[in-house]
Amino acid sequence: MASTVTSESPGTPVSSRPGYGQLLRTRGAWTFLLPGFAARQPFAMLTISIVLLVQHTTGSYGAAGAVAAVTGVSLALFAPFTGRLADRHGQRAVLLPGVLLHTLAGLSLTALALADAPLWALFVAAVPTGASVPQIGPMVRARWGVKLQDSPLMTTAAAFESVTDELTFVFGPLLATALCTAIDPAAGLLTEAALTLVGGLLFAAQRGTQPAVGVDGHARVKHASALSVPGVRVLIVAFLGIGAVFGGMQVSLAAFSESIGEPGLNGVLYGTFAAGNMLSGVVCGAIAWKVAPRRRLVVAYAALGLAASGLWAAQSVVVLAGVGLLVGVCIAPALITGYTLVDGLVPAGARTEAFTWLTGAVALGQAAAVLVAGQMEDRLWDGAGFLVPMGGTLLALATLVTLRSRLSPRVVSRTVARGVGHRVPVAVD
Repeated sequence: MASTVTSESPGTPVSSRPGYGQLLRTRGAWTFLLPGFAARQPFAMLTISIVLLVQHTTGSYGAAGAVAAVTGVSLALFAPFTGRLADRHGQRAVLLPGVLLHTLAGLSLTALALADAPLWALFVAAVPTGASVPQIGPMVRARWGVKLQDSPLMTTAAAFESVTDELTFVFGPLLATALCTAIDPAAGLLTEAALTLVGGLLFAAQRGTQPAVGVDGHARVKHASALSVPGVRVLIVAFLGIGAVFGGMQVSLAAFSESIGEPGLNGVLYGTFAAGNMLSGVVCGAIAWKVAPRRRLVVAYAALGLAASGLWAAQSVVVLAGVGLLVGVCIAPALITGYTLVDGLVPAGARTEAFTWLTGAVALGQAAAVLVAGQMEDRLWDGAGFLVPMGGTLLALATLVTLRSRLSPRVVSRTVARGVGHRVPVAVD
């Protein structure tokens, strides 16, 4: 049987059916939501901008995918470290040097690509470009965790953040593709660097809503790594599969559009995929779920694997857009549920790090998928790269089904005036 949350968060009105309106009335939320949206927009432009620029200068999707993959691996390796530093020293202390480094690294990568530098030089520049990507999404999610604590609105907040992420992935690839194809192949990456600098500084200026350093409720906690939580490790594997969908589709859709002589369709097709994700996220956040999160995650992932298995067979723009839309619809429930589970698995003092592990897992899965899909498009048949999302999701699904018992929420004990209360903060099987 599934149980639901009954706890309340101070300052947050509670209703039997939490919704977006109630969420957005949370005191102080808009002070970090608006700059957070602006600051995360460039992230959706990064991979596709690199792919389009390097493919233009080298003529190879394999080379473009490899450079983008190095960026993604670097992001995945350094993102958790960035998150842990933010938990220890505060988000602002990490953001300020981070956005400056990322801007300089992005400009360096652009200059090297335009100068026809050797591939190894592009790899070298890709490392700091990926390592310095600001982790705005995890930081916003951590701020929601402080605002809502164990409120039923946490699921709604996770859905809202997924919708926000996907809104950026609707406009980001479209903007990057338009800039690279209509203005200059370097325009996408240059714009990404400029937006990161401006948006990141605006978000860093919102000091009043950042999580307090070293505080979990009313007690100072040890800075144990979020990776020590078994459930987080399972979620990392699941999110690797989601990253495989993003990366495989970015390269394969670009190659498909190029093969039919309509490169501008790439942004439209990827935007359709992202729009399905966004719309599905809106619906997920509006539902008062009674099914346990870990059960929802398995079902959502099974649907995602099934949908991704149909990508390779699409032979026309219309069919590919329809299947891509369906894949997008299936991604949002898996992402939302995974992020929701973090609230029950990880102490507040390590949640920014936990969120960055998941973000890094998506980036790592995306990097591997971009590399493999790029090689498959170069060496095999047109559309071979679409096998990557299918393989990635099915492998992650098998792992998730096998280890789903590790996703049980931690039991929190709190000493209060009337004694010790034990409760489970989210729904359980």
